[in-house]
Amino acid sequence: MLEPLTPDPRAPLAGTHPLAKIAAALILMVALFITIDPLTPTLVLIAEVAAIPLIGVPLRALLRRALPAFIGAIGIGFFNALLSGDVTGGVAIGLRLVGIALAGIVAVASIDPTDLSDALVEHLHAPRRFTVGALAAFRLMPLFADEWQTITMARRARGLDNGRVTAFFSMTRSLLVAAIRRATRLAVAMDGRGFADPGCRTLARPRTINVRDWSLIGAALAVAVLASLASIAAGVWRLFLVR
Repeated sequence: MLEPLTPDPRAPLAGTHPLAKIAAALILMVALFITIDPLTPTLVLIAEVAAIPLIGVPLRALLRRALPAFIGAIGIGFFNALLSGDVTGGVAIGLRLVGIALAGIVAVASIDPTDLSDALVEHLHAPRRFTVGALAAFRLMPLFADEWQTITMARRARGLDNGRVTAFFSMTRSLLVAAIRRATRLAVAMDGRGFADPGCRTLARPRTINVRDWSLIGAALAVAVLASLASIAAGVWRLFLVR
C-alpha cells in the first residue's frame, strides 16, 4: 500500500513532472473544496476518471488502494444526508470527498519518491537534509509490514497470544522499538556517507518543467473552471461558506 504504483511508460502523462502532478491535483481539490453543489464534483470526477489511462496507473491497483477512502467518503455523505435530511447536500459532500481523494491518490500513487525529492530540492529549494531524510523514511515504511509479520511469527513461536485485540498494543510497542533501532542505524550510516555535510551539493538528476507539464496544469485549471461555470450556469453552484 505504501509503495508507489508503476505507471505505464507508454502513457502520455506517465513521465510528467512530479510537481506538475501535485499542482494539478491541488487545483482540482480547491475547486471541489469551495463548492457544495453536486454538479461540480460530478463533472470533475468524470474528468479524473478519464485521465487515469493517460497517467498510466493500473486501474485495478488504483481502485484497490482508493477503496478505503471511497468507502469513508460515501459513508460521510450518507450519514450527513441521514442526519440533516438534505439528500442533495449529502450526495454533494460524498462526491466532493471522492473527487478530492481520487485526485490526491492518482497524483501521489504515480510519483516516484526519489523524483519528488529531487524536484522539491531543485525547484522549491526544500532543505536537503530534511528531504533526503524524509525520502529515506518513506523508503523504509513498506518494511513495517515485514516487521509486523516477523513479530507475529516470533510471538507464535514463543506460544504467546496473537489475538488482534489483546496482542495489538504489545506488538505495536515491539514495532516501535524495531523502527527506532532501524532509524538510528540508518542515521549513522547516512552521516557516515556525508549526508550531514551542509556544503554545496549538486543534483544527479536535474529536470526542468516543460510544455507537457504546464499543459497538465492548464488542463486541470480548465476542468476546474469549466465545471464551476457549468454549475453557475445551472444555478446550483454554492460557496461552502454560504448557507
